Amino acid sequence: MSAEAADREAATSSRPCTPPQTCWFEFLLEESLLEKHLRKACPDPAPVQLIVQFLEQASKPSVNEQNQVQPPPDNKRNRTLKLLALKVAAHLKWDLDILEKSLSVPVLNMLLNELLCISKVPPGTKHVDMDLAALPPTTAMAILLYNRWAIRTIVQSSFPVKQAKPGPPQLNVMNQMQQEKELTENILKVLKEQAADSILVLEAALKLNKDLYVHTMRTLDLLAMEPGMVNGETESSTAGLKIKTEEMQCQVCYDLGAVYFQQGSTNSAVYENAREKFFRTKELIAEIGSLSLHCTIDEKRLAGYCQACDVLVASSGNNSQQLTPYSQVHICLRSGSYQEVVQIFIEDNLTFTLPVQFRQSVLRELFQKAQQGNEALDEICFKVCVCNTVRDILEGRTVSVQFNQLFLRPNKEKIEFLLEVCSRSINVEKASDSLKGNMAAFLKNVCLGLEDLQYVFMISSHELFITLLKDEERKLLIDQMRKRSPRVNLCIKPVTSFYDIPASASVNIGQLEHQLILSVDPWRIRQILIELHGMTSERQFWTVSSKWEVPSVYSGVILGIKDNLTRDLVYILMAKGLHCSTVKDFPHAKQLFAACLELVTEFSPKLRQVMLNEMLLLDIHTHEAGLGQSGERPPSDLISRVRGYLEMRLPDIPLRQVVAEECVAFMLNWRENEYLTLQVPAFLLQSNPYVKLGHLLAATCKELPGPKESRRTAKDLWEVVVQICSVSNQHKRGSDGRVSLIKQRESTLGIMYRLQSVDFEAVAITVKELVRYTLSINPNNHAWLIIQADIYFATNQHSAALHYYLQAGAVCSDFFNKAVPPDVYTDQVIKRMIKCCSLLNCHTQVAILCQFLREIDYKTAFKSLQEQNSHDAMDSYYDYIWDVTILEYLTCILLSVNVILQQFISVIKIKAIGQTELNASNPEEVLQLAAQRRKKKFLQAMAKLYF
Repeated sequence: MSAEAADREAATSSRPCTPPQTCWFEFLLEESLLEKHLRKACPDPAPVQLIVQFLEQASKPSVNEQNQVQPPPDNKRNRTLKLLALKVAAHLKWDLDILEKSLSVPVLNMLLNELLCISKVPPGTKHVDMDLAALPPTTAMAILLYNRWAIRTIVQSSFPVKQAKPGPPQLNVMNQMQQEKELTENILKVLKEQAADSILVLEAALKLNKDLYVHTMRTLDLLAMEPGMVNGETESSTAGLKIKTEEMQCQVCYDLGAVYFQQGSTNSAVYENAREKFFRTKELIAEIGSLSLHCTIDEKRLAGYCQACDVLVASSGNNSQQLTPYSQVHICLRSGSYQEVVQIFIEDNLTFTLPVQFRQSVLRELFQKAQQGNEALDEICFKVCVCNTVRDILEGRTVSVQFNQLFLRPNKEKIEFLLEVCSRSINVEKASDSLKGNMAAFLKNVCLGLEDLQYVFMISSHELFITLLKDEERKLLIDQMRKRSPRVNLCIKPVTSFYDIPASASVNIGQLEHQLILSVDPWRIRQILIELHGMTSERQFWTVSSKWEVPSVYSGVILGIKDNLTRDLVYILMAKGLHCSTVKDFPHAKQLFAACLELVTEFSPKLRQVMLNEMLLLDIHTHEAGLGQSGERPPSDLISRVRGYLEMRLPDIPLRQVVAEECVAFMLNWRENEYLTLQVPAFLLQSNPYVKLGHLLAATCKELPGPKESRRTAKDLWEVVVQICSVSNQHKRGSDGRVSLIKQRESTLGIMYRLQSVDFEAVAITVKELVRYTLSINPNNHAWLIIQADIYFATNQHSAALHYYLQAGAVCSDFFNKAVPPDVYTDQVIKRMIKCCSLLNCHTQVAILCQFLREIDYKTAFKSLQEQNSHDAMDSYYDYIWDVTILEYLTCILLSVNVILQQFISVIKIKAIGQTELNASNPEEVLQLAAQRRKKKFLQAMAKLYF
């Protein structure tokens, strides 16, 4: 090697991925340095990146003398670059796993199309119409590689992709990413249209009985020579890298299995084809060995596919005995054979084959079906839960909450099934000491938790219990149970009257209090309280749980009840009912309130009215969370009850502020505007501030469609809102603990005008909540979007403000394809957008927005263009400037900054100022059209940046 060649090689090896000149690629080929470079870069992904560089260089469009963009020329340089890319792929032995991991879909599509071209595949010919057996081996292999990649790409596109966290918004990068995304989508669309043909091509490849060959760097070099120098070697049966028939079929079977499996989501019959291909893949791997150089299959993933196919494919009766437990459970669930699922789970408690997570998922599925109204599944849910619980305790895990809930009310059948599962889940003779200990501890704890001695004796007399526990342990447990005073069964069916339930003997106070906390059954709550009061008369059981909260406006009346049992019962029923309503457990809340109403009706008219009011509020919440979600109007009797509450004039009745608020909101939500504006009694407007506010809101809603001059009520409403937010020493809390924004004045008027300073924070909170709710209902209202933007502008959240200003313009202009109405983008809005861009250091955007004003603000535009530190993509925005004065100033500024830029600036000046449509002598219509076109493109670019 000459000294000059050695210098070139040293320079190339030191900077392999950043060529200083375009001719570097030809230099690599001519000096045969590519192979040396690839050998040095083999351990890292550098070779794959070379493919990207070569193809990007080869696909760059050219520009002719008239500055018109032309397709990439078919010259020696570009052919050389494409050949270099193919040689790098050949160096990687055309391993699709490596290529797919490092190359984007468009680049790999270009690479494989070049392979098809150089392999003499006739352009425009469908691969499915070609006889693979009659083609040269390298041509057939090129077709197989392309079609394998096609279906692999289709399968890969169906998987969810975790989105990378976006960095700072950069317009040019975002545009490039968007172009690549659109190109990928277009390629995928074509591949999916040709998917059926690709599958047929690969199925035909499985019938080949000859070895194939794939291009190597040597065969590619031969193809690059003149036709007369090749002597047909590249088409012979020995040219290229040999791929054995078994290796090719193994790869094709795996890829076909994957695409069949993906298609099975819409056509379950195809799962049989997938199963066949995957099991054939396993057979071929066994034949060729897992260390094959040219057949790389992810065997863990293949095993997962096979297992999934076992579950999804229904097998015939002949081989049903060979089904895995997964398949058996899946088939039973599909056919509704739930008792068989229970038997499978009991058997699995001995083998521990099914993962705990799978068993829990089956139980969740059954619970969901039961909650949807299939009451027959309640027993199955209990049985599956028992099976899972026994599996848990055998493996040393704690008992689940679900089991405790389902076992709250034991009966003979439940105890018998539990003992059956425990007996069948352990082989006492072969089980380890830890398994026996876990089972014994579980049975012992079950006994301690039971209240009825007959159930305790059922367990303690069972053979498994006697076997696992020693005599001393059994005697100690039975004596401990007997010391608890004798009792009868506590689970007595409720009788008609609430007071007619007989009391039972009690158990340990702590256990009863625990049950009192958990229970939401009013009959059971009374039963527990009777037992507790029978044990002691010194305790106040309404204080057992700190979570039992009753509004202070009610608690004073309730705690004044003289009878201790009645006081505890009323307090607990109301507290539990309010809690159930809060967590939207409306059925239990209604049961608790109904029981409480029945109880207080006999001795307290005041508490009776309190309960009627709370049940009204509960019915409102029930409707709003149920039928109201679908827009169904409430029943007429509910509306009548709401009116009756608002017009109620009973003295000395404790009232919660929230009930009045919800009643007025209910009338407004269901458009009862006629009542609130015309039919509401006059005394209510004077005495009830919530009705007064509802009256003003309803009147404003009625007048909204009319002319602006008729909106007197809107002004009255705003004055009231300001008065509500007027400053006082502090917001006083009402008797129910809620902060009241509507202040009760000493005057007879519910709302009284104060010449008083305004609490701007309260006004801001009110407006923010109003705008948030309004946009959740109508997100495309430009007026509310502008208000939301103004709020962000006022709070110095400038990026968010720009987002909503742009969104307001987009929704009323078909994403800026039409002109934004001037009443939306007023001068005030444009100036605020300018201010936001300025504070974000996007000074080029400021200069462009200055053109949007009715009178162009040259002073602000010139000042912004003088800024040196701009965070926007400055030069990419210059095309959006249409005002010649600003363009001239921009040119002067840039030329004064750097003389080296003069040639570049001259091009900008000629391109921008020299455009005929910007000529000041043009008709006004032409100038307006030019400005509108640039406005549209600029606003769309801004929207992509801030949306």
